[in-house]
Amino acid sequence: MTGLVARVGRVRELGIALVLLLVVAATALANPRFVEAQNVRDLLLNASIIALLAVGQTVVVITWNVDLSVGSVLGLSAFLTAELAAANHGVPVVVALLAGALVGLGCGVLNGAIVSLGKVPSLVVTLGTLYVFRGLDYLVAQGNQVNAGDLPPELLGFGGGRVLGVPNLVLITLLAVLVAAYYLRSYRSGRELYAIGSNPGAAVLAGIPVGRRIFGAFAVSGAVAGLAGALWTTRYGTVDAAAGTGLELQVVAAVVVGGVAIFGGSGTVVGAALGALLLSTISSSLAVMGVPAFWQQAITGALLLAAITVDRIVSLRLAAALRRGTARGGHDG
Repeated sequence: MTGLVARVGRVRELGIALVLLLVVAATALANPRFVEAQNVRDLLLNASIIALLAVGQTVVVITWNVDLSVGSVLGLSAFLTAELAAANHGVPVVVALLAGALVGLGCGVLNGAIVSLGKVPSLVVTLGTLYVFRGLDYLVAQGNQVNAGDLPPELLGFGGGRVLGVPNLVLITLLAVLVAAYYLRSYRSGRELYAIGSNPGAAVLAGIPVGRRIFGAFAVSGAVAGLAGALWTTRYGTVDAAAGTGLELQVVAAVVVGGVAIFGGSGTVVGAALGALLLSTISSSLAVMGVPAFWQQAITGALLLAAITVDRIVSLRLAAALRRGTARGGHDG
């Protein structure tokens, strides 16, 4: 049955990839410049931050939780990283990125502690901390912004840099996807996250430390969002307290469109990253074709509803297949 679940996941990812190729091909027919090297790099860059956030979000969602605070965590981390770099021009890029990740880790630890120890629904907790972290961001900023001219050239150069033609931000996102995918597939604690999302009660009876795993999932989500905030600074340079506002909705949409079950228990970070790339590509494609912004948002919403519907249908059929397999196993026994 584990093989059946894995095959379903691969089919979902393949479906997203095929839709992505169709969107790119259709847009290229209308405007051949859409597939030029520079435009492809821009597409990947535009999706990189959302895809990175989707990695952390996936780790939380598969446990039957959600983190709505990621946009605010990114904003707080971006501003604090920018202030740190502006005040210390000699700070290495790696230190700036680690500082951003640590800010996010602190936010994630707070979320995880309240959810796991306080037994408060994650939707309520992270909706509250979304405003708390954003308010803290505005308090720190005091109406000011950090301009690109205030930042060290090395930091800005990293945000615009490439390795073999591939942007640094894309490479970091790809590395995060690969590491998270390997962890969730190969480590017992990673597989336990799926067990928690599939049936929290059964996970407790099986001896899985549910509270500790959920706490860890939120810590990871926060650290990833903090890293994304630091990368936001390296890319855009100018940062104010509004950075990242509303990104949480795009991240949840990417995760769900990418085949991660909103009720936990299934999905992959690869699918979530593909979902982020698909939504970003569709947005760029519609803009190239001159479609009004309202319709771009409407189409994104329609895709989200379709993804949830498909996920529900697949989940029901998979559950039925699992029941049939269990019944046959009992009969053979």
